Amino acid sequence: MADTAGPEHQLSAQWNRVRGRLRQEVGEAAFHSWLTPLVLAGVRDGAVQMGLPTRFQRDWVARHYADRLRSLWCGENPAVRTVELLVVPSRAPKPMPVIEADAGALVTLGDDAPLPARAVDGDRSRWSQSLAPTPLPSLRTGGVSHTGATPGPGVTAAPASGDTQDALVSGELDARFTFDDFVVGKPNELAFAAARRVAEQPTAEYNPLFLYGGVGLGKTHLMHAIAWEIRRREPGRRVVYMSAEKFMYQFVRALRFKDTLEFKNQFRSVDVLMIDDVQFISGKDSTQEEFFHTFNALVDQRKQLVISADKSPSDLEGLEERLRSRLGWGLVADIHPTTYELRLGILQSKLEQQGADIPQKVLELLAHKVQSNVRELEGALTRLTAHAKLVNRSITVDVAQDVLQDVLRANDRRVTIEDIQRRVCEHFGIRHADMSSARRARAVARPRQVAMYLAKQLTTRSLPEIGRKFGGRDHTTVMHAVRKIEELVASDAALAEDVALLRGMLGG
Repeated sequence: MADTAGPEHQLSAQWNRVRGRLRQEVGEAAFHSWLTPLVLAGVRDGAVQMGLPTRFQRDWVARHYADRLRSLWCGENPAVRTVELLVVPSRAPKPMPVIEADAGALVTLGDDAPLPARAVDGDRSRWSQSLAPTPLPSLRTGGVSHTGATPGPGVTAAPASGDTQDALVSGELDARFTFDDFVVGKPNELAFAAARRVAEQPTAEYNPLFLYGGVGLGKTHLMHAIAWEIRRREPGRRVVYMSAEKFMYQFVRALRFKDTLEFKNQFRSVDVLMIDDVQFISGKDSTQEEFFHTFNALVDQRKQLVISADKSPSDLEGLEERLRSRLGWGLVADIHPTTYELRLGILQSKLEQQGADIPQKVLELLAHKVQSNVRELEGALTRLTAHAKLVNRSITVDVAQDVLQDVLRANDRRVTIEDIQRRVCEHFGIRHADMSSARRARAVARPRQVAMYLAKQLTTRSLPEIGRKFGGRDHTTVMHAVRKIEELVASDAALAEDVALLRGMLGG
């Protein structure tokens, strides 16, 4: 390789003059933020090679300063035709020394590049220290580099060698969790449709998509499905999925090793960021602060965010108000507890996948009795299929009750009137005291009647006993409430859906 710029001191002097002009033109603040890390790495075939420590900084400089860099270099050295921007990871705060290679030596520095043959103003030990890998674990991304940068003419943003790693199949994502394997029903149809839309749209239409629901209802399944679908459709998009706990862990490591800039750049240069169980960072102020700024940076770049939690943004305790507000910016989709029909559909789907032979009546027993969450439901089915294969015994209803007696007993808890009142109050947004009050406003009276109706349907309490639980009301009041709700369920689809949902949540 020939050095067309002359001796190293001339090349260094030219770079110093280019830096000086840049500092005067862009101002001290912008120069310090973006151009101070820019270093001269070498020259090859009329192309000046310049390095920056991260892809994010390289892309920014390519977008905003590419034309000016090329113009200044051409003015200093007529032999220079192009400027090539490289990623040269370095934790050293000072610029790298100007280097010149001996004949035939490699000087292009990338993420995994060898050390230069000779370093001016420094020995190989200093180079080894500056190019040492950062202690912060590298993010798992899917696909090849896709920076979105549009460098000016004559400027090339060289890809980093580490971008080609495909980690969507490395254990971070479960191959079973795809859209095809997700059973859709009324409790989860909105969340499923929103997740599918996000995965299919190249632009962030709903940003963020916030999924919330109880344990084992399918939030993580949908997040994995989004990642798999994006990978199938657009392998070049960089997708990062992780739990909020892992996000905090990486942030703490970055603080420990004083590598927060690289941490910020890694997370803010992705195309899709998915954080599971965001409630984990409740009460962790520093992590919330960093997540808040990461959130804003990605939204400003129109990058997609998908967040999950066990509660809606407004109900998450221990989060800053500004963060709760931003989490509710886009589409908030809740996943309700499963209905009997949905649980039965899930069991039938899993049974087809496993190829086992379980009678329909046994599936109906499981769908009726195991109502807590889908994971426990699938676990019960797995126990039965394993029992059938290992013991070589046909599964009947009696056998299922014997094998799953602990699971069935745990799910056989009696529903109390207090449980019903509390759940109805939460659903309709009224106070628990309203169940016993004399208020007759429809916003209070109708939920009270629903609670009386459910108490009659789901408990063995007599009408007088139910009346006493609702502020000492007469049994005829309870009878009237039951008849009224029965009539409305037949004619009012919205109320019928509310009552069905409450029954499912209460295990009825």
